[in-house]
Amino acid sequence: MGRKSNNRGQQGKKKGGKIMDSAQLARKILNFLDNNYGMEFNAKQIIKKLEIRDSLTKGAVEPVMHKLAAAGSISKSPRNYFASIKEPEFIEGEVDYVNPRFAYIRPDAKYEMEEDILVKEADLKHALDGDKVRVMVYPAKGSTGRLEGKVLEITKRIRDEFVGRVEISPRFAFVVPDFRKMHQDVFVHKGDLKGAEHNQKVVVKISEWREEDKNPTGKIVRVLGKAGEHEVEIHSIMAEFGLPFEYPEDAVKEAEEIPDQIPHEEIKSRKDMRDVPTFTIDPIDAKDFDDAISYRKLDNGNYEIGVHIADVTHYVKPKTQLEREAYERATSVYLVDRTIPMLPERLSNGLCSLRPNEDKLTFSCVFEMDENADVLNHWIGRTITHSNRRFAYEEAQENIDNQAGDFYQELTFLNELAKKLRKRRFDKGAINFETVEVKFKLDEKGTPLGLMVKERKDIHKLIEEFMLLANRTVAEFIYNRNKGNDTFVYRIHDFPDIEKLETFSSFAKKFGHDIKISEGTKISKVLNNLMDEIAGKPEQNVLEQLAIRSMAKAKYTTEAKGHFGLAFKHYTHFTSPIRRYPDMMVHRLLQHYLDGGKAPDPEAWEEKCIHSSEREKRAADSERASIKYKQVEYMSLAEEKDYEGIITGVTEWGVYVEITETKCEGLVKVSEMKDDYYDFDKNNMRLIGSRNKKIITLGDKVMVRVVATDIDRRTIDLEFADNEPIQKRRK
Repeated sequence: MGRKSNNRGQQGKKKGGKIMDSAQLARKILNFLDNNYGMEFNAKQIIKKLEIRDSLTKGAVEPVMHKLAAAGSISKSPRNYFASIKEPEFIEGEVDYVNPRFAYIRPDAKYEMEEDILVKEADLKHALDGDKVRVMVYPAKGSTGRLEGKVLEITKRIRDEFVGRVEISPRFAFVVPDFRKMHQDVFVHKGDLKGAEHNQKVVVKISEWREEDKNPTGKIVRVLGKAGEHEVEIHSIMAEFGLPFEYPEDAVKEAEEIPDQIPHEEIKSRKDMRDVPTFTIDPIDAKDFDDAISYRKLDNGNYEIGVHIADVTHYVKPKTQLEREAYERATSVYLVDRTIPMLPERLSNGLCSLRPNEDKLTFSCVFEMDENADVLNHWIGRTITHSNRRFAYEEAQENIDNQAGDFYQELTFLNELAKKLRKRRFDKGAINFETVEVKFKLDEKGTPLGLMVKERKDIHKLIEEFMLLANRTVAEFIYNRNKGNDTFVYRIHDFPDIEKLETFSSFAKKFGHDIKISEGTKISKVLNNLMDEIAGKPEQNVLEQLAIRSMAKAKYTTEAKGHFGLAFKHYTHFTSPIRRYPDMMVHRLLQHYLDGGKAPDPEAWEEKCIHSSEREKRAADSERASIKYKQVEYMSLAEEKDYEGIITGVTEWGVYVEITETKCEGLVKVSEMKDDYYDFDKNNMRLIGSRNKKIITLGDKVMVRVVATDIDRRTIDLEFADNEPIQKRRK
C-alpha cells in the first residue's frame, strides 16, 4: 500500500501538484472560507480555487470539509455547500495606495489597531489614495504574514479631479495623471475635451467608474495650457491639491461693503493703546501684518510688552460668506511665487493688516515683565493700537547689530528678553529644530534665477519667542479658569513613539552620530545635542527632516493635552488669525469666556479642529510640491557640472542624494550604475558591488551630475560623477 501511495504521489508531483496531509488541507480550507466570509462553496469549487492538482488531495477535500462541518468549524447547507462561521472584523480607515498592485488601509484611531490592512488591487473597489473606506478584515493572516482584507464601500471620495497631460488619438483620448498614486489613466470621450489639445496640461473630473472597468471615464473641466510653462505648472499644483483659483464674488462683495471707519463706540469699548510705541516685524515682501509688539518702561521699573494681534473676528462674523470661505480654506497657502489667502485682500492686506500709521482693532496679550524675562502679570483683551513703524526682518536685525536706527534700544532689550525666554524653554525640554528653508529668486516669467537657504537670525527668534509666549499664556489662561473643562482649541504635540525614535537613532548612526534613546532617556536633551552637533554640516537638512518625521504630528484639538516639542503644558494658536482659521476659533472662544459665557458643546469645535488639521497638511504638501517643482526646473537650467552631495536614502532601485549646494534631492538609478552589479543589503541600507566590493551607504559624501529632469513628476535623475558618462537627457 505504501509503495502504491508513493507512486501515485510521484505521479501527482509530475503533474505539478503538491500532496497535503489532512491537517494542512483543513487549515487551507478554513483560511479560504474565513477570507471569503458570506460566500458558499462546494468541493469542486474549493479544489479549483485552491488550485489543487494531485488526485489524492482532490479526493480528500470533501471528506475533510464534512469533518470540519461535523466539528462545528464551518457550516454545511443541505446541498453540500460549505461556508465560514467565523465572522470577520469590519473597520473604517484611509487608503494609502502604495503601488498598482496593492494598498494599505490605515484603520481609524478609534479601533486602536497597530497594524495596517493590506488590500490587493482587485479588492479595492476602485478606492484611491486618501479615500475613506469600509473594509472587511479577513480573520486569518494572509500569505504575506499580515492582516489582509477587502474594501466593501467607499464612504468618502477625497478627490475626483486630477491634473495630467491629455493624449489624443484619432478615436479617443486619455488623461495621464501627474499624481503618482493615481495608477490608472482617465478615458475621455472626444466630445468632453473642452478644446484641449494633445499634450496640454488639463484638469479631468471622473464622471463614471464602473466596477467592471479598469479605467475611469472623465470630462476635462479646465485646460491649464502648455506643459512646462511656469503659470501652467503652478496652476497644475493648485489643481492637484484642490486649492482655490479665485475668491467667490459674494464673499469679496461682503468684504468690500465693510466700512473703513472704526465707530467711536467700538473704540470706547476697548483698551486704548494707541499712545504706546508699537511696531511690526515681517518678511520684506509681506503685505498681511497680523502681529505687532509694543514696548514701554513702567513707573515701577518693570516693562510692559504687548503682543497685539489683528482682530479678524470683529470683521468676519459667523454665518457669513466670508466665514464660510475662511473655514473652507482654513489656512493661507504660500507657494513659491504667490500666496493663496484665507481671507480676501481687502481684509488680509487692508482692514485687518496692522499697517503703520493707522489705527487698528486688535486682540492683545499685555505682559508686565522684569529684566529677567519673568512674567509678573498679564492682561488679555480687545484693544485699539497704532503701529509707529513697519520693519522688515533684515532692517530690524541691522538696527540691533549697528546699535542705531529707529527703536534700536527697544529692539535690543526685547532681543535680550527673547534670549532668556528661549533658554528657559530649552532648559525645560523644548526641542531646537532649525529646519532648512529654501527660497528662490524668480524673473518676471517665474524662471528661477537663483536659489538660497533662508537664514534665521536673532530677530526671527525674537518674534517667535513673544508669539510663543502669547499663545501659551492664552491656552493656560483658559485651561486654568475651569481646570480644562471649558471647550477650547489647543495645539497639541504628543510624546514621540520610542520605536520610531530608535529607528531614527539607527539612521543617524549611519551618518556617524551615535545617539542613545530608551524609555528612561530625556529625549529632548538627546535630540538637542544632535541638532547642535549637525549644525552647518551636509547632513543637517536630512537628519532634521527625519527627526521631525519620527515625531508625532502636531494637530488642533479640543483635548487639553500638552505640546512635547515646545515643552508647554498647554498651547494654542492665537497670533495669526489673518492666515489661520484655528486662531479665529481661539479668538471667538476667548472673547466668549471673557464675556462670562458657558462652555459650548465640544463636538462641533472638534470637527472644525479636524478639518483645520487636514487643511494644514494640504497646504504643507502643496508648498513642498511647488518648491520641488522649482528645484527641478532650477537644476534643469543650471550649468552642467559635478555637484557635491550626501546620500540620504538607499533602496534596491537606487540611491537618493541631496545636493549640498541647492538642497535638491535626486535619484541615482541602480540600472544606470555601469561600473559593477550592486546587491542591496536591506538590513544595513547599503549597496555592495559584487565584483569590486564597493559599499554605497547612508551618509556617504559623493559627487554627482544631473542627467535628466522631469517637471511633470518633479524628479531629478543623477549619476555618480565617476561613472561612465551617459547621454544627457533633460526635458
